[in-house]
Amino acid sequence: MKPGFDPTKGGRPEFYYADGAYPEQVDWIGQKNQIDAAKDAGVKHIVLVGSMGGTNPNHPLNSLGNGNILIWKRKAEQYLADSGVPYTIIRPGGLLDKEGGLRELIVGKDDELLQTETKAIPRADVAEVCVQALNFEEVKFKAFDLASKPEGEGTPTKNFKALFSQITARF
Repeated sequence: MKPGFDPTKGGRPEFYYADGAYPEQVDWIGQKNQIDAAKDAGVKHIVLVGSMGGTNPNHPLNSLGNGNILIWKRKAEQYLADSGVPYTIIRPGGLLDKEGGLRELIVGKDDELLQTETKAIPRADVAEVCVQALNFEEVKFKAFDLASKPEGEGTPTKNFKALFSQITARF
């Protein structure tokens, strides 16, 4: 977002990419370099946070700055899946600045959650799922979409083994 935007004054923020920080360089080349370095170092499990929307090349996020951000993210995810390193790819929906641990988490695949009302999730819940993914073999070599029900609907997720057992997609 360009500096100087004040949301209290209305209007819409203008987004841009700083020189050298386009999605291809960050979300593809940068991720590829990190995956290669992790593999060379013998890392036993990579947890990668991507984004929902990657199955749709016409997703609105791809048009921001003509950066194709979701396309490059998806390419890095595929590179990781093909690398041989045990991985978990988490593709959250819209990120919320809300407290974590208060919502029921929902998993899906191939952007199916984007067709529902449950397409957002608190950042804190994404972070917790990343940590929990390191503790469960069931989620190695898996990729999934992640969202949450609105606060107060459903039961807050505490049993991550049960959540992860719902995941079947390897990519």
